[in-house]
Amino acid sequence: MENKQLSKEELTQKTGRLDIRAETRKGVLINIEMQVAEQKYMAQRTLFYFSKLYADTIKAGEEYQKLKKTIMINILDFELLDAGRYHTTFHLYEDQDRNLKLTDDLQIHFIELPVLGRVQRNFSDPLHRWLTFMDEDIEEPELKELISMDKSIREAEDRLEYFSGNPEVRRLYEAREYAKYEWNSMRRESLEQGLEEGRKEGKELGIKQGIEQGIEQGIEQGRRAALAASVQRMLDKSYAVPEIAELLGLTEKEVGELILLLSDSDKNA
Repeated sequence: MENKQLSKEELTQKTGRLDIRAETRKGVLINIEMQVAEQKYMAQRTLFYFSKLYADTIKAGEEYQKLKKTIMINILDFELLDAGRYHTTFHLYEDQDRNLKLTDDLQIHFIELPVLGRVQRNFSDPLHRWLTFMDEDIEEPELKELISMDKSIREAEDRLEYFSGNPEVRRLYEAREYAKYEWNSMRRESLEQGLEEGRKEGKELGIKQGIEQGIEQGIEQGRRAALAASVQRMLDKSYAVPEIAELLGLTEKEVGELILLLSDSDKNA
């Protein structure tokens, strides 16, 4: 098991960050990623990561049959699909014959925690047990029940208690909580500022098109202003640019542009 930073692509300047990357004894590659901040292009993002991981399982010149089966597991703290289920799985099937699978090398899972929250607890399901265990608001009686019925969860709880005394682990946890606060604050500020800008511009134009255009432009301006404010607060707390990019779901280039925006604002003040 390893944490890994995907290498940069010079042509696209895209980077990918994996939370957990593991390989089974049978050579199956598994990537588990947890997303707190809502991603607009989550499907495309997942395919991008998959293509990188899958291609990197062989070296240049090696035969294609050495490519390893790759499983992507996305645990989301937002709703992505309108499937009516908290767990959805995707493979490569033929359009008219669902029994005909092109290859088993691709497997993508989406687990939507908000949907899970509306489902009745079912501890006979191992996945449901683990997701309940991961819930930070789990009640003590439920935790004890899970520990008593699942040996692997008991071992995980023991490890968590051990790591809770590790300063670096605590720093990462605090960074995650801060990122959640920043994201929620940013969305609220963006919406409020965007609506206000939209009302002003729409009122001046006095037509429906002007109102819609004004709202869209205002929301974008509000979003950038809120992001810039978040970047400034994180810089004040000595976060590095790569950390800021990861926590706010931005690229390092975008963070750099926001820092320039902050610099220009200081000059004009």
